[in-house]
Amino acid sequence: MTESIDTRHGVILYLEDVSVSFSGYKALNNLSLAIDKGELRCLIGPNGAGKTTLMDVITGKTRPDRGSVFLGQDINLLQHDEATIARLGIGRKFQKPSVFPKQTVRDNLALAVQGNRSPWEALWYRPSSVDTDRVASLLETVALDSVAHKLAGGLSHGQKQWLEIGMLLAQEPLLLLIDEPVAGMTQQETERTAQLLQSLVPQRSVVVVEHDMVFVRSIARKVSVLHEGAVLMEGSIDEVQSDSQVREVYLGEAC
Repeated sequence: MTESIDTRHGVILYLEDVSVSFSGYKALNNLSLAIDKGELRCLIGPNGAGKTTLMDVITGKTRPDRGSVFLGQDINLLQHDEATIARLGIGRKFQKPSVFPKQTVRDNLALAVQGNRSPWEALWYRPSSVDTDRVASLLETVALDSVAHKLAGGLSHGQKQWLEIGMLLAQEPLLLLIDEPVAGMTQQETERTAQLLQSLVPQRSVVVVEHDMVFVRSIARKVSVLHEGAVLMEGSIDEVQSDSQVREVYLGEAC
């Protein structure tokens, strides 16, 4: 049994002793992790370390064999399905951007802003001044106001990623889970993405899964290293990169 996680000091998410097995293979092995309110955390680790399974457990896609998963101090996420967890304030962005390519950038964000309405309400929906202002604010946040009129399908890869982040922000999440946001981006897009992610805290917590260590260094305030389904170590990027065990299992001497 691992040491209990102290949630008295502003923890937004904690997992304790979480294990997940698939046909005898332990994807997560007594994993414990805590994310603070307003924190930007990077998760790194080799393929098969359990990063995707961890995200799946947090969002309700996968049920663990054992363990506890809480949002804040009193919301047991294991008692809720994926849709409810999203409404509770956890947004997840996958590596491949998912936008409506035949709708404009502005309309994509407008659809996201109205996303919590029932199908009947959406049918008769007309944007209010509050919704219009909200869309304008989101366009500015993700730096897409200059292309608001363009079809989302015509955006660059980086712009599509930013648009999807904006669509998630429209739901006003407490916690954002973002998977490999800079894969396939140009250097300029990568730098802009770093600025965007850093701008999202401390208003919300952000967890980034990433393999690009240069990018991780540019944004990381704290790094958790996963290995064989558990947290191997946590610390600053310098502490992680100088750790001999981390080097052995993941980073290599070239890092």
